[in-house]
Amino acid sequence: MHLPTLARHALSRGTTPAEAYALLARRTRKPLPSARAVCLALTIPLAEATRRLNDCYDALLANPRPNSETDTGELLEALGVFDIPKSLTPTELAVVELFLTAIDAMGGIRPGHQHGLTRWFTTGNLTTAYLSLAAAQPLPRTGDPTTYWTTLVTAGELLTTTPNPDTRIKYALTHCCTQATQHQKSDPPTSSAPPPSSPSEASLR
Repeated sequence: MHLPTLARHALSRGTTPAEAYALLARRTRKPLPSARAVCLALTIPLAEATRRLNDCYDALLANPRPNSETDTGELLEALGVFDIPKSLTPTELAVVELFLTAIDAMGGIRPGHQHGLTRWFTTGNLTTAYLSLAAAQPLPRTGDPTTYWTTLVTAGELLTTTPNPDTRIKYALTHCCTQATQHQKSDPPTSSAPPPSSPSEASLR
């Protein structure tokens, strides 16, 4: 029985992807093929599985410690290696694009937060991503608060049009609207008056 079949059998019995990896790796002593087999059993495309595993191969799979299969499986799962990609609708894709604009407007983001957002985008968990961004703040020196909050308002409005939106989105959207209004009011007004004449211009009149 080849490895992906074994992995599918293990998953069908209720084991987690991390546990399925540990089971295969312990049996075969082949970390990389075992991890790949779990990905394929989860219907993750081979090219995507290969990319993910290449990213963590040196750190986790190249020279594993003895009896570390369980720990390695949990780390692979925590890193998102076993996340099943969701096919997003056009509306969801538009929301992700707005999220990326908001992230740029933050002026900087913690690696852990960025990693979590990337996983939520992959799995289509856009509600959690929105709540996370709504609870964050753009950096005071490098961020663009007006763009950040107005972008989240647009994203929240789109999320409320999806089927059965989470009620928490409405509360987060209200918060974003309040923040957007406050920051728009605090922006310095743009003067429409013409610039003052230079001394040389005045002498020519």
